[in-house]
Amino acid sequence: MSDSSTLPPARLRPEAELAGAALSVPVLARAARLARWAGPDTRVDAGGGLVEEQLPAAAEQLGLSGDDAAAYASEAWRIAVDTGLVDITDEEAGTVAPGEDLALLTGSPQDVLGVWLTALEAVLADASVPDLDDLVDAMAEGGEVDLSSLDWDPDAESEFLDGVLGNLYLLTVGEEGPGDAPVPLPALAASVIVPSDMGEPSNEVLEQVSDAMMRLDDQFRLLEPIGLVEYQPVDEALMADADEEPAAPVDEADVSSYGMVRLTPLGLYGLRARLLDAGFEAPAVGDLADKGADVLLDGTAPFPPAAAHAETELWLAGRGPLAAARELLAAARGSDAGAPLRRLRCQQALSLVGTEAEPALREVLDDAELGGLARVWLTEHGARDVPAPPQEMVFWLTIDTVAAQLAAEGNSEELRALVEGLAQQHSGFFDTAWRVEHPATPDVLEAMGRLHPDKKIAKEARKAAFKARSQQGG
Repeated sequence: MSDSSTLPPARLRPEAELAGAALSVPVLARAARLARWAGPDTRVDAGGGLVEEQLPAAAEQLGLSGDDAAAYASEAWRIAVDTGLVDITDEEAGTVAPGEDLALLTGSPQDVLGVWLTALEAVLADASVPDLDDLVDAMAEGGEVDLSSLDWDPDAESEFLDGVLGNLYLLTVGEEGPGDAPVPLPALAASVIVPSDMGEPSNEVLEQVSDAMMRLDDQFRLLEPIGLVEYQPVDEALMADADEEPAAPVDEADVSSYGMVRLTPLGLYGLRARLLDAGFEAPAVGDLADKGADVLLDGTAPFPPAAAHAETELWLAGRGPLAAARELLAAARGSDAGAPLRRLRCQQALSLVGTEAEPALREVLDDAELGGLARVWLTEHGARDVPAPPQEMVFWLTIDTVAAQLAAEGNSEELRALVEGLAQQHSGFFDTAWRVEHPATPDVLEAMGRLHPDKKIAKEARKAAFKARSQQGG
């Protein structure tokens, strides 16, 4: 995933709802409770952690019991320090005081989410660190960790987890992914291990996928309490057999026993914030609602259809139908390479506008670039006295439509069917099409020659493309 690519837009919940979710996640809720509990007698060690003798009281404050109570209390305290909910006032004396950021938890939704994002970074850093028992075993005589004995590369581990979370984000926001449905852990592990052009994975690759699943199982167990994911862990019985043989392809009936993970609405917000910080184009539905029509049409150009539809509905909600239609039509004009797709997005947006917009469409009936789509809209909305389009307008609109589909979908099956239909419906289509004064005419005819299954018709399309390019001086 390149940081120069535009990702599909995320559909985020309202910030107030997300802030409420952030305040209720176990990690942050416990950290806030300890920050408010801490007083003049609270003491920390040289690393900022609670001294051991105070851990039982901290665990009791959190309502924790059992063997892991002290560990959970220690983790919550460290998050409180990392997020600024607690300040260490004197490192030598080990004294603390409520941090300035504690007040943010009763502030605006943005304030709350800012604290949660800081806590998320701390938990993600922990998730990239080996198990504590492994660290103890790797301690050298001088008290330092021998990383080489761990077979652990901090940068590589962090990059691996970022890659997995990036793929989970793409699966969540992409229209062809599962959306809100949980993702099987084997599929997620394979997405960063198995090359996209590999057929049947080798045993070596399957072993790597199995190892990655076990690492992710540990990591997602850590990431669930911060509210990033909902996670169903790998079945313990499968873990016992993990060293015996590579993980076999999973039967869908048993897939849940291999672990299932779903990005929460809060997690979607958090991963998008991290992607933006890393320089990715990670839009959210609603980003363009207060922008001009030109920004809307260009911005939704790379969006999947459902996302473009949702974004356009929000944009239209803040405008009157007639004014919106006039603004959209004005923004759809142009002869640049992106213009056909802008006009397609304009046509799709106008399909959501009622008959109140009719005057705007009639105003452009004689416009060479917009007259064709205006006639389509008026006819579809049952308008009377719609003048028949001249032949040159019909062919211009045809070229424009195919150019837009090429830009939006590439060589899709839908476009192939459109190309076949055009050649079949219009006898002598190519004899006229090459004369169309549209910048995309040569490219469209070349594409038709490439896509049409009939060799004779494909040859006619290529000849027409050559004529069109010669006519345009290419």
